[in-house]
Parts: sequence; C-alpha cells; structure tokens
Amino acid sequence: MKEALAWSEHCKSLAPAVVECCLKLPVSNGPGALVKALTQALPEWKFRHAMSRGGWYRLGGIVAENGQRVSDNLGDWAEEALAESAGDLAKLTDEFADRRLYATRLVGQTHYLVATAGTGSADFLQLEIEDLQEMRAHQLFARQPDTLDELLDPRSGVDQPLPLAMPFYAFRRLQHVGAYLRRMLARRPEPAAIHRMLDDWSASSAGHTSAYCNHWVIATREHLDHYQQTVFCAQAIATRAGETPEFDTDAGTHGLQLNEDLAHFDHEAGYPMAWYFLMLAGKVVPHWVAEAVIEDSRAGFAYLPQRDLNVVRKWLHRPYSL
Repeated sequence: MKEALAWSEHCKSLAPAVVECCLKLPVSNGPGALVKALTQALPEWKFRHAMSRGGWYRLGGIVAENGQRVSDNLGDWAEEALAESAGDLAKLTDEFADRRLYATRLVGQTHYLVATAGTGSADFLQLEIEDLQEMRAHQLFARQPDTLDELLDPRSGVDQPLPLAMPFYAFRRLQHVGAYLRRMLARRPEPAAIHRMLDDWSASSAGHTSAYCNHWVIATREHLDHYQQTVFCAQAIATRAGETPEFDTDAGTHGLQLNEDLAHFDHEAGYPMAWYFLMLAGKVVPHWVAEAVIEDSRAGFAYLPQRDLNVVRKWLHRPYSL
C-alpha cells in the first residue's frame, strides 16, 4: 500500500509539467507533437501515444444568443434556478421562455499515453489527456422539459452543435496502473477480471514477447458506494490501430485448420495469444475456440506452447470475461 501511495505522489509531482504542455501545445499539431513536448518536459519518462478514444461529450455551461457567457456550469446553474422556483420546472420554463439561452457541451476525445515503469505487465504509467472543444448545443427552455435531465441533455430535437472556440488539450489523469490495481485488489475479496487478465498475460507467450501496454490500456474510474466506500473499476481496451482482425472460422473446427486460423489471427493482431485476450475482452473470438484448443492438445495435437495451454486450461476451469 505504501508503494501505491508513493506512486500516487510521484504522479502528482509530474502533473504540473503535463498541464503546462497542454496549455502551450495547439491540438492541430497532433498527438505526435504532444509526445515530443512531453519527452522534453519529462525526459526521464518515455511516453508514447497508445490510442485515442472519442465520440463522447460532457455538459458545459450556458451562453446567450450573442455569445455572452451566463455560466460555466450548466448543472449547477439549473439546480440553483430550479431551487429558486421552488422545484417547479414549469414555472422555471415560463420565467426563461423569453430569453434565448443555450447549453454548451465539451465534445472531445481522450488520448492515452503510456510509459514503462517496471518489469511487470501492469508496471506502466498511463497518462490521459483530453482533446476538447466547447460547442453551443440546444436552446434551453425552447420546449417544455418534463425533467431536469431533459432540460440539461435532451435526447431529441437537439440543434446542430456550433463551435464556440478552438479545440484545446486538458490534463485528465496520470497514474501508475499497477499501483491502482493493487489498491483495487486491497478492497476486493478476490482478484477481478482485470487482475486475472494481467496474470494470464504474464504467464503466456504474449507476456514473453511484448509489454502489455504495447497493446492495451486500462480505463479506470472510482465512485463511492452506499456506505461511502471507494469502489475501484478498471476496463481493458485494446489499442490496435484500425479494425480488429476478423475470426470467421466455423464452429467445430479443429486440428491443422484451427492452428492456421489462430496463427493468422495472431499475426494480424501483432502478438501471440491475441485470440485468447480478445476472446476475454469482447465477442471477436467465440469461447468454443478455447475448448477446441484443449481438446486438440488432449488428442496429441498441441500446437500451442505449454505455457499457453496452461493459461487456456486454467480459464476453462474457471472462466471469466472483461
């Protein structure tokens, strides 16, 4: 636990340099320039761009039709205004019906950057930097909302977003993944799926060939439960650029054909046992493949190294998924 806290403090000490890079660097320069700037600011850490994940947004603030900013926080403003209207949403709508106010959204993507920080599969720093742009979204009170959520983020009748400013970088999170997972494990009676995946990576040919962070990042989040205890969550995300290879082998395939198909899949994915790990993390590879591999080995046709057979056999005895 002391080690986890030490890494947490170290990551905090690195954060100001990352924030400065975000403030100085134009988004238009791309992730490559971001990596270069980080290398100059933090030369002891060799960060590399792992992946970008977009298609999301979060609530922003409020602007008037002329662009004047009314509030930086849409949610807080709406809750305070509703409280002043005694919780009557219809009354609040009437009060603001003549004002053309617009909600804004921060539309963005997250850039994941990683840097090796030890010899274990989970021993790496993971840096998350957001690429954000504030957009003018729907007009508030243009329609009678039934709930506060519908006022803040309607699911239909939303105007085409209008950019309000240029995109910008924002520091999101920097953490040592192994330290995070150890904190997570300390709160659980048994290892979670992500812990088992990393153990399997270390034991398999994948771990003997390439670092885990060369092919995966781990999305993390924390929240408080009903007892105000911190709950740690972690989800593995494959970083492969482009489309994940297709696995179109017919169910029931065995022997030489299955061996060739698995070898081809791993080659396309870029590392050994890719079929197994992508089986854990999605529906690309069906579970029957693991059964077929072990059946073939029992029949004397063991085309996987013993270490990989051990991993697959262990999974069959106690399956899990991510």
